[in-house]
Amino acid sequence: MKTRKVAIIGVGHVGAHCAYSIAVQGIADEILLVDHNEQKAKSECQDLRDSIAYCPHRVKISVADFKDLEDVDVIVNSVGKIELLIANNDRLDEMDFTIKAVNGYVEKIKASGFHGVLINISNPCDIVTRQLALGLGLPRGRVFGTGTGLDTSRLLSALNRQTGIDHKSITAYMIGEHGAQQFAPWSCVSFRGMPLDEWAKTDERFQFDREALKKEAIGGGWVTFAGKHCTEYGIATTAARMVHIVLHDEKQIMPASMELCGEYGESGLFAGVPCLIGKDGVEQVIELPLTDAEKAEFHSCCEGIRKNMEHLKDIH
Repeated sequence: MKTRKVAIIGVGHVGAHCAYSIAVQGIADEILLVDHNEQKAKSECQDLRDSIAYCPHRVKISVADFKDLEDVDVIVNSVGKIELLIANNDRLDEMDFTIKAVNGYVEKIKASGFHGVLINISNPCDIVTRQLALGLGLPRGRVFGTGTGLDTSRLLSALNRQTGIDHKSITAYMIGEHGAQQFAPWSCVSFRGMPLDEWAKTDERFQFDREALKKEAIGGGWVTFAGKHCTEYGIATTAARMVHIVLHDEKQIMPASMELCGEYGESGLFAGVPCLIGKDGVEQVIELPLTDAEKAEFHSCCEGIRKNMEHLKDIH
């Protein structure tokens, strides 16, 4: 039987929690930890190994280098420097660091012979994911990002608290930039097939301030960050879920940062949209039936991503 192998590049707060989430859920049989700080990688490796005896799964954990990535099924890229967010609470402040880091090792990943799926967490997610995709040159869909997957989780949680409906019975998405410009297309929100607008006609639980709920979903990360200066559990679980979908070829629809090639009338960038994910990564971008106003908002959001991409010219 084939060993399911996952590599985590960058084992800081997020990368280490992602490795733990994958290990404790038994998603992979082997997890490789790659980090420029060898002692940090060794320490996280030891801590993870110490937890395995009490897990219901057998998981092999080891420290690795880029040359060891050839037969890895999925790479999770989680390199970052969370301290850069403290001053301005802006994910773009991380761009100088993460883009330089990615540019420094993307050729090493390519040289290893890696031909699997890469899932990017590093911020700014949409821009870094595009940079990795361009550098690796893998078929379209093999490189995608967590994007608005985590933001969608926050929206589902907010809708659950507002309506009392379990989040697993809610269909809703945050789309666009993984950042302040993202939005919720309310016309596409439903509860197991019953549209939100239909519920709102007769049930006051669904007659809420939609703008306020959107802001709650966007601001959720900063609430987490304010007290602990990092986010860990939500994003780690989001990435682990995506890894599970790929390794088990689930063909599940989930929001992700994906290259747009005409979908939603946009091209030349990565943005958070619902995607059909399977063993080959993103196999299809799902185009939601947005209203004209929502289409305009999505376009505005994509223009914001393009504006942020201009800063790439200044990074060497």
